[in-house]
Amino acid sequence: MLHNSALDKPAQPRLMIGRPELALIGVTVLWGGTFLIVHHAVQATGPFFFVGLRFGTAALLALPFALPVLRGLTMREMLAGLMIGLGIFIGYSLQTWGLQTISSSTSAFITAAYVPLVPILQWIVLRRRPRLASWIGVALAFAGLVLIAAPEQGFALGKGEALTLISTVAIALEIIFISLWAGKVNVARVTLVQLAATSLLAFACMAPAGEAVPPFNWTVVLSACGLGAMTALIQFVMNWAQRSVSPTRATLIYAGEPVWAGIIGRIAGERLPSTALVGGLLVVAAVIVSEIEFKQKKS
Repeated sequence: MLHNSALDKPAQPRLMIGRPELALIGVTVLWGGTFLIVHHAVQATGPFFFVGLRFGTAALLALPFALPVLRGLTMREMLAGLMIGLGIFIGYSLQTWGLQTISSSTSAFITAAYVPLVPILQWIVLRRRPRLASWIGVALAFAGLVLIAAPEQGFALGKGEALTLISTVAIALEIIFISLWAGKVNVARVTLVQLAATSLLAFACMAPAGEAVPPFNWTVVLSACGLGAMTALIQFVMNWAQRSVSPTRATLIYAGEPVWAGIIGRIAGERLPSTALVGGLLVVAAVIVSEIEFKQKKS
């Protein structure tokens, strides 16, 4: 939380960082690096196959940790895992689909717009009224998206940008679902269920979407399996850390994700227009503004 250091001074922002927060910061670094990997991999495969393989690998890696306690799986944990898995499936599938046609940096900055959505969806799902800062964050995020989506032609979302923007709603819901059940369920069991559910849903959607299994490609296999390992670690850390870190505090930490993705993308040769970079900064500002709360201690 943010506190005032002196009663007679203006409120100053101060973030107390413990092990759960540090763990989530580590998650954002890993998360930021995934965009470029996926962007290159999906040039050789469809989005549903890649998501299915990625999360199937993650589920297999999570199985040894969940197996000793799997017999204790409850209906609440099954429901939690399925709901979180549904959010992950929709969010990551649409995001992966969008990465076929847009750069990893653009995808990362648009994806960050899920952060201002969290307080709004909390209002709908958990009946927690958002603060004024949340609405300001939404306005900043919208302005940033206008600049990112089509900086030279006005606000005209392409297919990749539109799919990524829709994915932000599912990702925001995933964060809320994790917090809704955090502390009430076994982390290992729920993580396994959500990873397996995501993989099965992705593979099941291949046929209806007209997506075929691609020819064997080492880039796809290594990318999906490597990301699967990272995904298993990320999901375990998120479920563990958000037992003591609030959804809004967690999303504030996640603001670093597009920054890391932008840095990695630039190192790899991606060059966004200056207006798009300004838009990205507005989205990051939206994340910070919507989540930081300035308080003064009462005398």
